[in-house]
Amino acid sequence: MGIIVQKFGGTSVADSEKIKNVANAVIKEKLNGNDVVVVVSAMGHTTDNLVKLSKEITSHPSEREMDVLLSTGEQISMSLLAMAINELGYKAISLNGLQAGIRTENCHMCARIVDIDTTHTVNLLKQGYVVIVAGFQGFCGKNEITTLGRGGSDTTAVALAGALKADRCDIYSDVEGVYTTDPRVVKTAKKLDMISYEEMLELARVGANVLHPRSVETAKLYNMPMRVRSSFKLDNLGTLIIGVNQMELNKPVTGLACDSTQVRVVICDVEDKPGNAARLFNLLADRNLSVDMIIQSYARINNNTNDIAFTIAKSDLEKFELIKSDINDIVKASNIHIDDDIVKVSIVGAGMIDRPGIAAKMFDVLAQKGINIKMISTSEIKISCLIEKRFANDATIALCSAFELDGAKVADVKGDLPVV
Repeated sequence: MGIIVQKFGGTSVADSEKIKNVANAVIKEKLNGNDVVVVVSAMGHTTDNLVKLSKEITSHPSEREMDVLLSTGEQISMSLLAMAINELGYKAISLNGLQAGIRTENCHMCARIVDIDTTHTVNLLKQGYVVIVAGFQGFCGKNEITTLGRGGSDTTAVALAGALKADRCDIYSDVEGVYTTDPRVVKTAKKLDMISYEEMLELARVGANVLHPRSVETAKLYNMPMRVRSSFKLDNLGTLIIGVNQMELNKPVTGLACDSTQVRVVICDVEDKPGNAARLFNLLADRNLSVDMIIQSYARINNNTNDIAFTIAKSDLEKFELIKSDINDIVKASNIHIDDDIVKVSIVGAGMIDRPGIAAKMFDVLAQKGINIKMISTSEIKISCLIEKRFANDATIALCSAFELDGAKVADVKGDLPVV
């Protein structure tokens, strides 16, 4: 008998009937002979509604009180699911973040997990309980409630699985698995039977919304097998996420993502001298602004200046506007241009390591479609291009065809798979 951690997202627990469906999925895993720990998100749009309600009270709520407020969403889900499982004749008990021993950094709204004391959870499993844990939350200091920020419930589930030395962590949502690209854009997109941590992490970072990058990073750290599965098609095993060394990499590109959540910022006519770039990005870091793609032009000979361009999240644009004057003071820019008419299209694949011609092929495909590239960034297993928003679908379809992602054959596995 092993331990399986299951995580159910907001759409999976959106109403009482769906919660009953989740209860059946939990019991099915229990009847397979496993101990089961379940992590739940808030029901449907509960978190959004709570945020909206807070804004009706004040435009500047304290982060502490926001954590106290938002943590209630998952607690509603966990208690209702425990009731549903109990009603079916099985033992279940719900735990909030504190009761589950999830200790975080001493901060609010975006805390990271630093330790999990599993003693209470393990004792409950030994007594035959299904343990249901509120996702997205933990505690710090003298039992202060904290929340983990975006993707927090996925991260809770994987961290718990690692701490419990579980056999596997299953992430259930309204999708059947990880696809080569968005099936709403490319109707023939292929559901992958398996993908590596490295590839999934890059896809998550460049816009694929199946999993949050923090949860994939945690799974890789613990070498924890994950499955992305549908709450509504329980016989479908979804997509298995495992180490790249367990896969035979027959294809250079595994998937494609298109991210429309960023804006491009161009700082014009910055004096070309040591320290200006450091001062600029230190200021952004001090304001907790994360930067993605960065490019600096060659210095202009006539006036010894260059342009620095980078991308930030659209959600950070309001914070950026507040520091534009500070940027001007630091780097004496002639203009700061903001371009929100862009998308970032990225191809990802562990098989592209040391394989020449992948970037050239991507650029050629875009050129044949008349699509101009505004910025480029690369890693060993990813190439991202910033293009105009109106070309998003054309680029996605053309690149999927070029790299055989529309109906691509899933790579075979080398060696033995983890027991799943």
